[in-house]
Amino acid sequence: MSPDRPVGDLFRRFRERLSAERPDAAGPGGAAARLRAGHGGLERLTAGSAAEESGSRATAAGPGVGRTDAGSRDAGLAPHPPRDAAPRRRPGGKGGGEQLNVPPAEFTSYYGRPVLKPPVWRWDIAAYLFTGGLAAGSSLLAAGGQLTRRPALRRAGRVTALAAVGASTYFLVNDLGRPSRFHHMLRVAKVTSPMSVGTWILSVFGPAAGLAAIAEAAPLLPERGVLGLGRRLLPPAGHTAGVVAAVTAPALATYTGVLLADTAVPSWHEAYPELPAIFAGSALASGAGVGLVAAPPGQAGPARRLAVAGAAMELWGSHRVENRLGLLSEPYTQGTPGKLLRAGRALTAAGVVGALVGRRSRALSVLSGGALIAASVCTRFGIFHGGVASARDPRYTVVPQRERVDRRAADQD
Repeated sequence: MSPDRPVGDLFRRFRERLSAERPDAAGPGGAAARLRAGHGGLERLTAGSAAEESGSRATAAGPGVGRTDAGSRDAGLAPHPPRDAAPRRRPGGKGGGEQLNVPPAEFTSYYGRPVLKPPVWRWDIAAYLFTGGLAAGSSLLAAGGQLTRRPALRRAGRVTALAAVGASTYFLVNDLGRPSRFHHMLRVAKVTSPMSVGTWILSVFGPAAGLAAIAEAAPLLPERGVLGLGRRLLPPAGHTAGVVAAVTAPALATYTGVLLADTAVPSWHEAYPELPAIFAGSALASGAGVGLVAAPPGQAGPARRLAVAGAAMELWGSHRVENRLGLLSEPYTQGTPGKLLRAGRALTAAGVVGALVGRRSRALSVLSGGALIAASVCTRFGIFHGGVASARDPRYTVVPQRERVDRRAADQD
């Protein structure tokens, strides 16, 4: 390419300007030699001629050395990418590495769909929670009447326990779809599975509660013959069965709370310390309500004491889940769950006050007992619907996870 041509003049001016900026760049093997490479190398010369004079793209000596901030300034090049700055430590990480520039994800999920699949349980499982607690509380009430020689209280508790456990079995089988599935669950006993443990608890409690309730019919049998033998044997057998049912009742009342807390549903799982206590208190209060409704005021003393104990546990647990869980307490205070739980607290307080005030009033005792039973229904359904609502909103899944990650990072630092 002749230097007399216009293109040669352009290259010559470029060479002179480059030599003025760096006098050592015009030596042998430098930019002047590469200017003769042709018109196609103009862009490469512009970016790298001055730096390659010293043997690399930067100020370092060897070939292929990555560009640094200091070397880029000496060569008159833009620092891209910066390499001589110390890498920033990633939050929560154990080693070094560059800081990620990906912005934090929003709590909304892909196309607004829930992160978790909401429980497929229907209203029959919420009813199962209530009837199981009612059966447990009634059997404890019957045991109290048996030990204190209050036949009306014992009879009401035994009959109600049998009816409630029968309803519980129906609701559970209805949710399973086929009765054979309940039978198949009895093939194994898995201690780590709340559902398996609950199935065995129900299988032990049901026959015991049934035999205790049947024993209440012994006075109706004739005194002679085969039926007369049953009349003599049923009462002691009923006492033994009533004790077995009462011993199993606490597990029946609380295992459903453990079952809910063992799921991935956020507001259920985070409330694992309170749910068993809430369900135990609700069971005691509902059993006490049965005694206040069915027994005369003179025999309802154990029912009133049971109502006070159950109400204290239920109100304490409900207050905890509505205030301790932070963001995950919202599903229990808003919408249908919030209304149900507030109604449950009001009915529980009214039932306890009525039970204590109406010691001599049959009508007030019945109203108080009905309020305690209704409070148990509201509490069980409120807890159930609160958990379902937390699974449907991705915010209750993602935000607590981020908070846990941040806490772990802070503890490691």
